Amino acid sequence: MSANVDKKEFSLAALRTEGPAFREAVADAALDAPVPSCPGWSVADLIGHLGEVYGFVAEHVGRGVTSRPEDTAPDRFAPPSGVDLLTWWDDQYQKLVALLDSLDPELPAWNWAPQSKTVAFWHRRMAHETIIHRWDAQFATINAEPIDPKFAADGVEEVLDSWLPAGRRRGPTDLVGIVGLCATDVEREWLVRLRADGGVALLDTDTLLDTDEHHERAMARGTASDLMLALYGRVGYDLLELSGDVRLLEALRTGCA
Repeated sequence: MSANVDKKEFSLAALRTEGPAFREAVADAALDAPVPSCPGWSVADLIGHLGEVYGFVAEHVGRGVTSRPEDTAPDRFAPPSGVDLLTWWDDQYQKLVALLDSLDPELPAWNWAPQSKTVAFWHRRMAHETIIHRWDAQFATINAEPIDPKFAADGVEEVLDSWLPAGRRRGPTDLVGIVGLCATDVEREWLVRLRADGGVALLDTDTLLDTDEHHERAMARGTASDLMLALYGRVGYDLLELSGDVRLLEALRTGCA
C-alpha cells in the first residue's frame, strides 16, 4: 500500500472511533448547556458546527479538482429548523465516513493549507476535527478522556504543518526563535522556527545533526494529548514541563477547530 493509503486507514480509524464517542457525549446533554472550551457555544452549537463541516467537506471533496469551491461557508449546511439535531448529525456523519472511505486519497481535492491538494488532506482533517470536538463535548458533559497518543501526535503535526503555515493561528506573530515540543509517551519531537516575518517553519528533525545549533528558546514536554490540546487552546501550557522563554509557546496556538 502507498503511504497515503496507510494514512487514509489511520485517519478513518480515528474518525470511526471518535465520531461515536462524540455522539455518546452529547446524546444525553442539554442542548443549551455551555461548552467551556469553545466560549459562547452551547452543545447544540457544537453538534451543528461539526455536522456543517461534514456537509461542506462531503460536497466538495469528491469533485476531482483542486479549484476552490465557489462557496466555502460551512453554515450553508446548517441543520434545518425543527430537525432532530442528533438524527441530522448521524446522517451527516455517516454520509461523510462512507464517502471518505470510497475515495482514493490521491484524488485531486482543494484544501486551504500549504499541503498537497489531494483527498488525503481531508481524511486527516476530518479525523482531527472530530477528535478535538469529541474532547470539547466530553469536557462540557462528562470527564474528558485524553486523545489516543498516536492520533494526538498526528494532531500536533497537523497544527504545525498545516494550520500555522496557513496563517490560522491565534498567538502572537512578532516573536522569533525556535520552539521544541516533545511527546513523551510516543517519543516524538518537533522543532518549530518562528521567523521574523511572522511565519513558521517546521524543521525536519530527522535531518538535523547532533552538531547542529538548534538554539531552542523554549521547550514543552508532555503527553501527545496534552500537547495537542494546548496547541488548540483547550488546556494551559502549565500542564506541560516547560523550559526557556515560555512566551514563544503562545505563538503556536491555533483556534477553535
